Amino acid sequence: MNVIDHVRDMAAAGLHSNVRILSSLLLTMSNNNPELFSPAQKYQLLVYHADAIFHDKEYRNAACKYSMALQQKKVLSKTSKVRTSAGGAASNLQAQSLPSEIEVKYKIAECYTILKLDKDAIAVLDGIPSRQRTPKINMMLANLYRKAGQERSAVTSYKEVLRQCPVALDAIIGLLSLSVKGAEVASMTMDVIQSIPNLDWLSVWIKAYAFIHAGDNQRAINTICSLEKKSLLRDNVDLLVSLADVYFRAGDTKNAILKFEQAQMLDPYLIKGMDVYGYLMAREGHLEDVEVLGGRLFNISDQHAEPWVISGCHSFYSKRYSRALYLGAKAIQLNSNSVQALLLKGAALRNMGRVQEAIIHFREAMRLAPCRLDCYEGLIDCYLASNGIREAMGMANNIYKTLGANAQTLTILATVCLEDPVTQEKAKTLLDKALAQRPDYTKAVVKKAELLSREQKYEEGIALLRNALANQSDCVLHRMLGDFLVAVNDYQEAMDQYSIALSLDPNDQKSLEGMQKMEKEESPTDATVELDGDDMEGSGEDGDLEGSDSEAAQWADQEQWFGMQ
Repeated sequence: MNVIDHVRDMAAAGLHSNVRILSSLLLTMSNNNPELFSPAQKYQLLVYHADAIFHDKEYRNAACKYSMALQQKKVLSKTSKVRTSAGGAASNLQAQSLPSEIEVKYKIAECYTILKLDKDAIAVLDGIPSRQRTPKINMMLANLYRKAGQERSAVTSYKEVLRQCPVALDAIIGLLSLSVKGAEVASMTMDVIQSIPNLDWLSVWIKAYAFIHAGDNQRAINTICSLEKKSLLRDNVDLLVSLADVYFRAGDTKNAILKFEQAQMLDPYLIKGMDVYGYLMAREGHLEDVEVLGGRLFNISDQHAEPWVISGCHSFYSKRYSRALYLGAKAIQLNSNSVQALLLKGAALRNMGRVQEAIIHFREAMRLAPCRLDCYEGLIDCYLASNGIREAMGMANNIYKTLGANAQTLTILATVCLEDPVTQEKAKTLLDKALAQRPDYTKAVVKKAELLSREQKYEEGIALLRNALANQSDCVLHRMLGDFLVAVNDYQEAMDQYSIALSLDPNDQKSLEGMQKMEKEESPTDATVELDGDDMEGSGEDGDLEGSDSEAAQWADQEQWFGMQ
């Protein structure tokens, strides 16, 4: 047993720091005396040394050392050809015991991916012949291709993963996200479903995720619920998180929060989906709970985007936009595919008046999640903020045509129509259609109430809001009902509604202002009540710049550090 064997055994035992020290010394000896180790032994030393550096998270250094190992492998290949005629069997045996050249290339690509050098990673993996690509190489390639917008190549690589591993569920999701038909994906897994017991649920699972990525939220909800009710899959955390996310996409905040809480109770260390949960809680005004959630997730891992997004949502809804911007940028740095981080940063930029920069972030969010309406809402809000009604109308019409006439798309289109006096009647028709489909859809109720306020139809507005509040309790709806009641001189009940609104969201400034006006007996009986439902639009943020915090300069400095300009 030679010293190289000891290095190999220590590497296999996970003694990385020991491997790094010893391999470094041995490599120096080899450089000073090239005859000390054979080309094969030097190749082994370089790979083990690179592995130890990779374990220490020095990825640029590791990539360099792996590349040196590949250069040494070329030297080894040339000498092996010369020696093959003399002792072919021994040479083949030695080659089999060496670290895999394919695995070394994968490690280099992994380093480049972590360093966000995606083009370099793709170049390395593309250099591996197709027949030699393992499932994990194809999976990494597929993800890199998708991120780079090379959808056809991504589909090919995902399909190759499924050919080798028919139950690779993340590869299935990848294909569905790239608009591959659910039936085609299911056909690639049919043999394994039929041959393995207790896998009959997989075809239903594929159908559920096909509905999700097609934007058919209601059918996705029904399909996941049918899966979740099966005794063998009941209380599965991944299914619950997916169900919560689809409820969120469908605009059903109450059930989304309920399912996120259920998943969190089953798995206290859950991170996936908690950014959306934190956003919903912040939007509902539960800032103390959001702060606790963020702190708990930071204790679990600060290397995921989710805790940074949650903390950013807390800052955003506390009107500390500069800090929210910094936290959103940090989340994106950790995960450039985090849609919620992009939306947070976009909303913060918009509220700070940096609309063009915000538009870039909302567009990237749209590219990553084409079926999430809040991405489009954020972009439309930016267009409206910059008086781009034409662009907003084009976007709203496109959503309406692409995703169909549901309560959400009808309300988005109506929101834009309300901005133009010429299309007020169209807005009313659209909102009536939305409420006919979903009488409890809060955003549609808010917009219809705004329209009735403009027309001074206060009694009709009161009836609308009372009907909406019969089955739910929402801060904005209670506050708006209070505003309408003031308009008809019902001050006592108006005060009650403002109190309920503040109990739901103690930070709701408009409810507080309404109460203060009434306490001063300055109730406007003749003027039209101005209702503001802006906080229900897009990501739910107020568009004013009130409450700019004193930390702005401090966080602006940190923004420069994280490259946010």
